Amino acid sequence: MSDPADLTGLTLKDALEGLRGRRFSSEEITRAHLEAMAAARPLNAFVLETPDQALAMARASDARIAAGGAGPLEGAPIGVKDLFCTKGVRSTAGSRILGNFVPPYESTVTANLWRDGAVMLGKLNMDEFAMGSSNETSAFGPVVNPWRSAGSNRALTPGGSSGGSAAAVAAHLALGATATDTGGSIRQPASLTGTVGVKPTYGRCSRWGVVAFASSLDQAGPLARTVEDAALLLRSMSGHDPKDSTSLTAEVPDFPSFVGRSPKGLRVGVPKEYRVDGMPPEIEALWTQGVAWLKEAGCEVVEVSLPHTRYALPAYYIIAPAEASSNLARYDGMRYGLRVDAPTLSEVYEETRAAGFGEEVKRRILIGAYVLSAGYYDAYYLKAQKVRRRIADDFATVFEQVDALLTPTAPSAAFALGEKAADPVAMYLNDIFTVTVNLAGLPAMSVPGGLDAQGLPLGLQLIGRALDESTLFTLAGALEKAADFRGRPQRWW
Repeated sequence: MSDPADLTGLTLKDALEGLRGRRFSSEEITRAHLEAMAAARPLNAFVLETPDQALAMARASDARIAAGGAGPLEGAPIGVKDLFCTKGVRSTAGSRILGNFVPPYESTVTANLWRDGAVMLGKLNMDEFAMGSSNETSAFGPVVNPWRSAGSNRALTPGGSSGGSAAAVAAHLALGATATDTGGSIRQPASLTGTVGVKPTYGRCSRWGVVAFASSLDQAGPLARTVEDAALLLRSMSGHDPKDSTSLTAEVPDFPSFVGRSPKGLRVGVPKEYRVDGMPPEIEALWTQGVAWLKEAGCEVVEVSLPHTRYALPAYYIIAPAEASSNLARYDGMRYGLRVDAPTLSEVYEETRAAGFGEEVKRRILIGAYVLSAGYYDAYYLKAQKVRRRIADDFATVFEQVDALLTPTAPSAAFALGEKAADPVAMYLNDIFTVTVNLAGLPAMSVPGGLDAQGLPLGLQLIGRALDESTLFTLAGALEKAADFRGRPQRWW
């Protein structure tokens, strides 16, 4: 196989089989992806391409394959969200304030991937510090969704904050990508681009070396084109890390082995509170279809109640900014990144932060500082934490009755760039189906379910018990098989 389009069109699983069978080399498939990346620069998915490093890693993989020492992901070219620190490679978190920061260390998640033989193509665009639902807050400009509405040339969002990761996977610029999810930043972009996104249990993947947004909510996970590909990536990304105090010591299951198993006998809950006012009929219809698919696969589907769901979004937008205001205090122009000189120390801080942070980041820092301030801490932050506990209790109660939950992933298909940028509240509402999972620390994934009337992808979300990603992979495999989603964006770039 020598046609680059054939090589970039492979799934991760098929690529790994081809590499092990010597049908093509890692250098060949890596070059094919580098060429695809160069042709797709109008998407703005990558903020930094690393062709020399990619080819060096590919040649090393070919040598290991030849010597019979191939790792689980040996030779597979992937992209890395720019929130992950990569040793010797610029890492910016999509912000001006980090400037040309080059980490002297590697994040644990990416180190795990390189240990297993993956090849790094470059760093992927993202909302600044992962704060956004449309990838429009990046200092490098917005990512453009490779999908377009039927009969329209409007540029659409790929979702956020992992928009670069989702766009790269959907446009066949990488076999998979790392991403992070604080309130839906893996699942919502997956839904808007027709890809599979997994937000693991909090603590399943190490946060060490991942630039922090909200430490009690952030979790790394994969974006891929199939459920099995996502399972392959998550298996390598997961594992206990003593450098991360929130990292779980639980054994990592063989996630790919659960894809394709029969879900017969599993009980799946449909939370009635997720039927929100103004939900598009197409989202409702897809949800109903998802229920039918699971029933046909042998699942029992029941209605359940998560009564505190309606308080999740306001609680999230108190807790996340509060943690962000604390985490982002370290960016002061003193040790690394941008520095704006001024007559006094206070003015250096002020000028550096004013020039370095974008509007959305400033907005969230201000909200966070406000809810943590004297006189408001009890009224806002403490109350939000109590709501978070109630939300987690709701899930605990429901999971005594069911094995997983099925909901829509996002309240709409991809929308136009600029359409919601002027209204932060409208943008925040994109997270309505996803933030509960982060507040409770549970695993969830988005699976493509079909196309809307405009030919844009829509996703279904599965939510599971803590540390039970395995059941989600079984159910997701059944949904994927039933949906038989074969949609692919028509190339316009």
